Amino acid sequence: MATRGPIGTVTRGTTNTNRLRRVDRWIATLPALRRTHDPLVIDLGYGASGVTAFELQQRLAHTRQDVEVLGLEIEPGRVRTALAQLAEVRDGATPFSSDARVGFALGGFEVPVPGDRRPAVIRAFNVLRQYDEAEVVGAWHRMVGRLQPGGVLVEGTCDEIGRVSSWVDVGESGPAHLTISLRLDGLAAPSIVAERLPKVLIHRNIAGEHVHDLLAELDRQWRHASPLATYGPTQRWIASVEAMRDAGWPVRAGRTRWKLGEMTVDWSAVEPRGFAWS
Repeated sequence: MATRGPIGTVTRGTTNTNRLRRVDRWIATLPALRRTHDPLVIDLGYGASGVTAFELQQRLAHTRQDVEVLGLEIEPGRVRTALAQLAEVRDGATPFSSDARVGFALGGFEVPVPGDRRPAVIRAFNVLRQYDEAEVVGAWHRMVGRLQPGGVLVEGTCDEIGRVSSWVDVGESGPAHLTISLRLDGLAAPSIVAERLPKVLIHRNIAGEHVHDLLAELDRQWRHASPLATYGPTQRWIASVEAMRDAGWPVRAGRTRWKLGEMTVDWSAVEPRGFAWS
């Protein structure tokens, strides 16, 4: 009987050092990672280089020293490249710890893990961007079905150097929040993130959709807070996010996260018209 290969489509595989730093530091705060008995994290679709998996392990180890990262790619050549990089890490020829708990394997949305282990977190970044919007929920369901109880799928998009990011965290009950994370220095308008929204939202930034309303209001508050630019962009951003919260938007977290250029809102605030989880 023929064995079915990885599920998914080969993407462009663009990879850059530090590209995913914003989402990595957010993942480090997740209770799903902090409380699990098995801190296995999947870097799904890491691309042409395995560097994002090494960086993910390095960053999360500050929260869970025993964290283990498994990079999965659908393209065999990328797996071979990452395994060669892993050999260099083991030889001490890179800045990463030679005993970093990192591995690589062939896999897609089916998330194959040896020993039938289940990950606490799956990070799937810049993977669904090249799919049709209609395929997103099915891919989410498939990945969420591989998680530990209480586990989290973090699916999103960023620009090539990681200054503009957004992601949705998804659990067994469906999507929970949208987070945007921006480099504040030189930021003209928060709506620049419209170009890097997750696939499920990127085509919904139009009149009549909730995410369009969110970005329009955030831009308005950013302009309103412009006098605070004298004190720096961070103070201006915090004031903008506080104003969003005070206006009734379901903004989560607090100043510790906001000062990083983040804003997290409940999924209900941006859910596309006609969206269905089940």
